[in-house]
Amino acid sequence: MTQNTDPASNLAVVKDEIAKAAEAAGRDPSGIHLVAVSKVHQADTILPVLEAGHRLFGENRVQEAESKWPALRETFPDLTLHLIGPLQSNKVKDAVAVFDVIETVDRPKIARALATEFERTGRSLPCYVQVNTGEEPQKAGVAPADVEDFVGECRDELGLDIQGLMCIPPIDEEPALHFALLSDIADRCGLGIKSMGMSADYEKAIALGATHVRVGTAIFGERPPRD
Repeated sequence: MTQNTDPASNLAVVKDEIAKAAEAAGRDPSGIHLVAVSKVHQADTILPVLEAGHRLFGENRVQEAESKWPALRETFPDLTLHLIGPLQSNKVKDAVAVFDVIETVDRPKIARALATEFERTGRSLPCYVQVNTGEEPQKAGVAPADVEDFVGECRDELGLDIQGLMCIPPIDEEPALHFALLSDIADRCGLGIKSMGMSADYEKAIALGATHVRVGTAIFGERPPRD
């Protein structure tokens, strides 16, 4: 894909490529949702994408999301914001306040903290379980063999609204293998949402059943350095 410096134009290109990938896989493009990953980018970069009509975004850090999204939500109240980065227990309260979906439920401690905060506030968010498909020791996520039991615990014991799974494949392995694994686990768990695929590989993810693709660089360009 040839990328230019206009996020709205890049958005249109990505949406077109998603539609083509869906059609190639024999899927309805409307069943694939684009999460525009806006981490590190400021409001002036995000605004053209909002003004182009896009409403689904992803952020990695709770504190960063708190700093820019409440103001944007005042103008665009129908936006939906996903947490796609790791969640620490001391940030659960803030995350529940600012996000609409938590994609990174990755261990019992976080699941319990979310359940407690949902009960306290009466605000229950859809959640996805993060799966460490490569079983990488440095990466968050539930091991593939443990997903079914963990999903059951989250649903049955804690009452969480677990709607899907997400994964981030190892950078040095063929991502299709990991997308196929996540899709199979989701099907076995009876979960309809499969959040997988990023800027470099979302077309492969779509071919293997992704319902949500998380695309940042292909829309917003290279990330500016953090302060």
